Amino acid sequence: MKILESLKRVGIVVLLISGVAACDKPGPAETAGKNIDRTVDQVGQKIGETADKVGDKMSQQSEKAGVAIDDTEITTKIKAAIFAESGLKTLQISVDTVKGVVTLSGSVDTQSHSDMAKAMASAVSGVRKVNNDLMVMPRK
Repeated sequence: MKILESLKRVGIVVLLISGVAACDKPGPAETAGKNIDRTVDQVGQKIGETADKVGDKMSQQSEKAGVAIDDTEITTKIKAAIFAESGLKTLQISVDTVKGVVTLSGSVDTQSHSDMAKAMASAVSGVRKVNNDLMVMPRK
């Protein structure tokens, strides 16, 4: 029994040595393996480059979405402030925000209400500029 195990071990050692010796002379299988490795590396690089490009595009889209959300939030805050002001809430004031630039349009009954609406819009965080296109139309 011990002799059989010893022969098996010797056989495994002989196979390993002959396998190592064969590695000195690249055969078709080894050449094919190297080609496969090279191709896998190239594919990996291409996938990495494509993933980077996709990541950049997603970042750009996220930034655009962030601007849209910020603009919507600014518009909502301004409308809420105008509605909370008793002198302005009954007036026809529209609010539009694009990249932090707010445009007020519609009509108010006095210049002071126009100025108040502009001041309220300017006070909201994230507002870069206010275009006051409100028209003063006194009530009859």
